[in-house]
Amino acid sequence: MAKLGIYKYFSFMLLVITLLISIFTIIGLFGGNANPVHETAMALIVYALPLLIIANFITLLFWIIRRRWHWVVIPSITLLCCIPFIGTLFQFGFWNDEDEPESFTVSTYNVALFGRELTGFKAEDILSAMKRQNVSILCIQEYMTHSGNKDNTENYKKFFGNVAKGKDDMIIFSRYPIVDSKCIDFNNKTNNSAMWADVNVLGKTIRVFNVHLETTGINSTLHRAAKREIAGNPIEENALVRAFFDNYTLGMVNRAIQANIVAKEIQSSPYPVIVCGDFNDVPYSYVYNTMKGNLVDGFKECGKGFMYTMRGNKKIRIDYIFHDESLSGLSYHKEDLSYSDHYPVFMKLKY
Repeated sequence: MAKLGIYKYFSFMLLVITLLISIFTIIGLFGGNANPVHETAMALIVYALPLLIIANFITLLFWIIRRRWHWVVIPSITLLCCIPFIGTLFQFGFWNDEDEPESFTVSTYNVALFGRELTGFKAEDILSAMKRQNVSILCIQEYMTHSGNKDNTENYKKFFGNVAKGKDDMIIFSRYPIVDSKCIDFNNKTNNSAMWADVNVLGKTIRVFNVHLETTGINSTLHRAAKREIAGNPIEENALVRAFFDNYTLGMVNRAIQANIVAKEIQSSPYPVIVCGDFNDVPYSYVYNTMKGNLVDGFKECGKGFMYTMRGNKKIRIDYIFHDESLSGLSYHKEDLSYSDHYPVFMKLKY
């Protein structure tokens, strides 16, 4: 009897855990609709979605092994609801890499100031990669005009021919004529900004947005903590955790405000739009949903495999290319370049 009681208690607790995991997963799927400015807690759950999906899969396997088919339904339905989210990170699809009439390639790349190196070889190698991919429009974030005594802009213009400059480190290069452009300045307290350029692509005007939103604040927090440690002023673990949380939530709020500003510009465009950039936020977040609006996520349309755009241990997707429904995607991929903490993203489109 005692063993039976323990077994029932154990099964009951696992059922409660299954239900809680399912509930938090569903909340997370809708968390991207919550503006972090007003609903920070709900917006934060989005960032736990990959772990929650794994937890649902584990509970699914557990109930299958135990042959409790009526409880299998709970994680099964939850995982089915997660398919659209999973599609922002993984696709079984295939891409068409053949040249088609009226097709062109767009790329976005956060080049991290070309590593601040002085010889110009990083900027030159990145340009060579763009030539190999036959890129027609290139959006760069964290751009640096000069590498030592070499003028990167003039060098890139030899291939692209046209350029639109935004605030400080934002720039768009194009092999098609640029007829107009605008800098979208968020405020004087951030280095982040956005811009757009009206590009005449094959006789039709497309408004191309280049966006760089507020960072997460994690790296700056670690940097300040390391400096204090070196100076002999160690930080308590609780204080460091609080600093992480405060900086992350502040960055999340700032990104939401910036995304709203850019979204208004996108909605007011008289032309079809392509939105590129480093959003510093994950799929299904408020920023992702706000920036995408009624646009098409290029990776979901024609990507393949597991998509992440950060190098190193952080396998997350924060760089995107969205486009108007009047355009069609042919291929979407990243290239393994080691000149930044980001990967460049490429998308081939056609009318």
